[in-house]
Amino acid sequence: MQTIDWIVLSVTLLFIVLYGAWKTKGSKNVQEYIRGGNEAKWWTVGLSVMATQASAITFLSTPGQAFHSGMGFVQFYFGLPIAMVIICMVFIPLYHKLNVYTAYEYLESRFDQKTRSLTAVLFLIQRGLAAGITIFAPAIILSAVLGWNLTSLNIVIGILVIIYTVSGGTKAVNVTQKQQMAVIFIGMFIAFFLIISYLPEGITFSKALDIAGASGKMEVLDFSFNLDNRYTFWSGIIGGSFLALSYFGTDQSQVQRYLSGKSIKESQLGLLFNGLLKVPMQFFILLVGVMVFVFYQFNPSPLNFNPKAKEVITSSEYAEEYKSLEVENEKVFQKKKEAQSKYAQYPADSQMTLGLEDKAALKNTIIELNELDKTNRETAKALITEADPDQETNDKDYVFIHFILNNLPRGLIGLLLAVILSAAMSSTASELNALASTTTIDLYKRNVKEEKTDKHYVNASKFFTLTWGVLAILVACFANLFDNLIQLVNIIGSIFYGNVLGIFLLAFFIKFVHSNATFMAALITQVIIIFVWWQDWLPFLWLNALGCGIVMFLAILLQFTIGSKPKVSMQ
Repeated sequence: MQTIDWIVLSVTLLFIVLYGAWKTKGSKNVQEYIRGGNEAKWWTVGLSVMATQASAITFLSTPGQAFHSGMGFVQFYFGLPIAMVIICMVFIPLYHKLNVYTAYEYLESRFDQKTRSLTAVLFLIQRGLAAGITIFAPAIILSAVLGWNLTSLNIVIGILVIIYTVSGGTKAVNVTQKQQMAVIFIGMFIAFFLIISYLPEGITFSKALDIAGASGKMEVLDFSFNLDNRYTFWSGIIGGSFLALSYFGTDQSQVQRYLSGKSIKESQLGLLFNGLLKVPMQFFILLVGVMVFVFYQFNPSPLNFNPKAKEVITSSEYAEEYKSLEVENEKVFQKKKEAQSKYAQYPADSQMTLGLEDKAALKNTIIELNELDKTNRETAKALITEADPDQETNDKDYVFIHFILNNLPRGLIGLLLAVILSAAMSSTASELNALASTTTIDLYKRNVKEEKTDKHYVNASKFFTLTWGVLAILVACFANLFDNLIQLVNIIGSIFYGNVLGIFLLAFFIKFVHSNATFMAALITQVIIIFVWWQDWLPFLWLNALGCGIVMFLAILLQFTIGSKPKVSMQ
């Protein structure tokens, strides 16, 4: 990194932090601190919801996912618009009617305190872990490629977020997330157009898509029912809908974003805005990854994008074997570059029969060369594991940052790093804000017997924000990189979200089921889901639907078996 990159990075991040702290200082009561004074317009709600979900993991892992596996990951988000409509029709009107600060307050009015507390604790566990990973994800990757100290980077990111989140609460999160989303969109669009400009002369965008398609990277839809495939149309529509319903409807980090809306209509418009824009946004980020793949069809790429893995293997007894593999893969690259250049000479949308056989033959050659490339990369991973069994060999999360650091001009590297860190800060701020609100309202305030002032609970929220921030930093400092980071966050959510969603659906629609049956069903369901995940019986997306179905079935069964007295509802 050059001096200009440090200036761009530092100025961008410090402006966001200081502006957020200055703009929102001095919240006088709980309503202002936790619900932002209910001043947010629909575009603020929508951008805040998007920024909360779009963590640094999104901008690091998603392009790498597309580089290796293509566009199919976008199917993961297909259920999101469906969920947005349901939440706008059911969840938002009810939350506003009851004037709640957290989603879990409603559960006490419908069931009892122990069900409310259980659901809040499930949220705190999974979101507390996720907050640590949200900090850790960019920190471990940036530390690996830039040589920065990992622990120091975890602490710096955490402290920056804590400063303005403690200071201004929900309003600070909303205000800063608008700035962060602006940085993110500008940075990603610049990166996309630069990648296109870096392609060889004559390789237009349409030809780049054709080249990517020849390697199977443009296969967006998979209508198979194969449970071994994580990302299909059906897992996205069904499992993705349940995950989105759980996340946006019952996760306080999202609920708190639209509870700050000026009215029911503003909150609904904000969520619908998110539903309309989220899938195209993810499609675009994946497309950036596909264009990076096309770029590396004409430019050399490392056998493994993780620089730490390269250090391990080159200083081990397997160094010569790895070097030979690099030489072999260079030959594969040269053949592939030649084949891709010839393939690009054919019109991408040609309907002429003349030359189609040659084009098909070239495509088969490219597929064969891609398989050789893939085999070499898998062999490289095996050698790295032999050299150091503890070294992470999955390099999906390093692909995009490798491209940024090795190809973008000075100044823009700092901007793209600001994109990554801004995304980390925006998601972490929402998570700490929600963790503190849930702890304050659902656990602390609910169990305090004597009357306390609003100022006391504002101070308590600030204390819990600081506490969760410190815990998130500790989780980040002791975490380990696991497969693909964007998958890890969604796996953690899928283990808990289905169960929580089922509890809320019982509360909304199954009125004859009461508290004891629901509480027992929730405990049993959580054990079952953790066991199913541990045994790897289902792709993680299906855990959302399974958890929701099991808790509802068991609660109904237990209600008929053990019965319980009905809870008087606030509705």
